[in-house]
Amino acid sequence: MAHPNLKIPDGSGEECGRGHACGFCPQEQTCTLDKRAHNKTLVEARLGEIGQIVLVLGNKGGVGKSTVSANLAAGLAARGFRVGMADADIHGPNQSRYFGFAGEHIRVDARGLAPKHFTDPALRHGLRVGSLAFMLQDDDAPVVWRDAYKHDFVHHLMGSFDWGALDFLIVDMPPGTGNELITLTDLLEGCDVGALLVTTPQAVAQMDSLKAARFCLERGLPVIGCVENMAGVVCPHCAGAFHLFPEAGLGEKLTALGIRRLARLPLDPAIAAGSDDGRPVALDPDAAPPVAEALAAIVGACAALGSAGFQDAALRSLDAAFAENLEDEDLARALAALPEAEREQIGRALAEALTEESGRLHGAASAPGGKA
Repeated sequence: MAHPNLKIPDGSGEECGRGHACGFCPQEQTCTLDKRAHNKTLVEARLGEIGQIVLVLGNKGGVGKSTVSANLAAGLAARGFRVGMADADIHGPNQSRYFGFAGEHIRVDARGLAPKHFTDPALRHGLRVGSLAFMLQDDDAPVVWRDAYKHDFVHHLMGSFDWGALDFLIVDMPPGTGNELITLTDLLEGCDVGALLVTTPQAVAQMDSLKAARFCLERGLPVIGCVENMAGVVCPHCAGAFHLFPEAGLGEKLTALGIRRLARLPLDPAIAAGSDDGRPVALDPDAAPPVAEALAAIVGACAALGSAGFQDAALRSLDAAFAENLEDEDLARALAALPEAEREQIGRALAEALTEESGRLHGAASAPGGKA
């Protein structure tokens, strides 16, 4: 759904037409329009242009949620999807650095807050990045906010950033299952949204990440799978692999919750270097095989969701087109010129043919491989 009100207002009507929330507006104190309705419509309009939303969460800090988020977004964009990277980590907004925008700022205009556009030869579309970091005076400025401000920023992130039409919006969540996560899941009710869990192998990290898993299950939020980050090291000298953390039975715990482990992402200097340099390692064709294979598995699992959503939308469009064909005026006139018995026979045959073709396409889409 395209945003209905992105023109600069002319001062008339019941809708101001601004593409940002009222909190950014210089006329907020004197405006008599319905602010709550405007902010609600704004969020709904933005979300209406987004296909699949993936929340990357893990409850515990330091397990690599931001790293996985950035590489997932870059990997999806490299496959040709239109991708946005929303940084919901208010106290540690790092996505600006991961995509080479550290220290840069954005301004609000009538269309809202413009995300930064990350471009790379490996990408067909520019990847859009939105973060609180773009609104801070300095990268090292602390954000000391109570929950009310966090609540407002989550709404700004979804509604005031001018995301445009996206196949995927990846959301880098902060640690914990508190205000930001609750606000966002409330806001995304009815959207195509799934969670990607991130943990490291040690027991204490798993314990916290599994709390996030239980939150998703209790909330009815689909879990795409779990990424085990820092899962071993490959020696650069002898190519031997070894683990830094003891095995704590993650596989069995995930199985008990009905969650699959998508990949084990090794601890590799190239991953950190890509983050520091502003080009995620997912875009590096020379990435070490264990890293490349793990990232491909993560990206592939999420890409399958986008492909399924696209296929469902295409089938719905075909069904609508078939229905319109049966009601076409030219067809109706042509049938009207025929004798009544012949007209009814041809009409039934056309309806049966379109119904049969619709059934074939739906059946082919649900078959293994999913190609109509």
